[in-house]
Amino acid sequence: MGAERFTDLSGDVAVITGAGRGIGEGTAKVLAEAGAAVVVAARRGAEIERVAKEIREAGGRALAVPTDVTDDEAVDALARAAIEAFGSLDIWVNNAGGSPVQAPLVELDREEWDRTLALNLTSVWVATVTAARHMREGGRIVNVSSRAAEITMPGSGHYGAAKAGVNNLTRTLAAELGPRIRVNGIEPGAVPTEVMMTALGLEDAQLGALEKNLRLPLRRLGTPEDLGAGVLYLVSPASSWVTGHILVVSGGM
Repeated sequence: MGAERFTDLSGDVAVITGAGRGIGEGTAKVLAEAGAAVVVAARRGAEIERVAKEIREAGGRALAVPTDVTDDEAVDALARAAIEAFGSLDIWVNNAGGSPVQAPLVELDREEWDRTLALNLTSVWVATVTAARHMREGGRIVNVSSRAAEITMPGSGHYGAAKAGVNNLTRTLAAELGPRIRVNGIEPGAVPTEVMMTALGLEDAQLGALEKNLRLPLRRLGTPEDLGAGVLYLVSPASSWVTGHILVVSGGM
């Protein structure tokens, strides 16, 4: 075999949460192209059905499973559905998350704080524990964090706190689950997903100005495929000696 052996996922089964659009959709399509059977999960059934259909039409294998990641029983059912459909569970990408609310911490509603931590932190812990219980030897888990975990972003303190927790959770679980399972994280920079656009109150016409204001070394905003490629590295044989690592994919942010 040539260099393609480093990114070949043939025989692997991958679950991607929050896969109906944005980074989750891009990741699902990248992993499917690398040979994995993918299970796409999100609350919006129509969106994941579309993604799964497009993957199958491109020659891949895909299953859509509507899932609320804040429901522990639904997460366990998702893992079981992957095994029932494709025979194993090898890769789990915790991508579901976000917060559409921008507010200073001293003005933030308690309910929004609780919702943000439940979706962005607690669900990652629950899903990782669940996935680890069902995975065979050599499993790989990737947690999608955010640059907000490390960069102060006034108005997004609740989201940043949750993602900082995800980073610590990732490193701790890597230590606790190794060597049977590798656990890594990825920190996206500015990718104009629906959640980011809503949180920042941006319209498509304003993306050029945002790109200019960020002054990124690579001079462009990110795409879902950019993040999908980063996830592919973290779940592929190319990273077989990498665990507990947070990979920043941000154009230099």
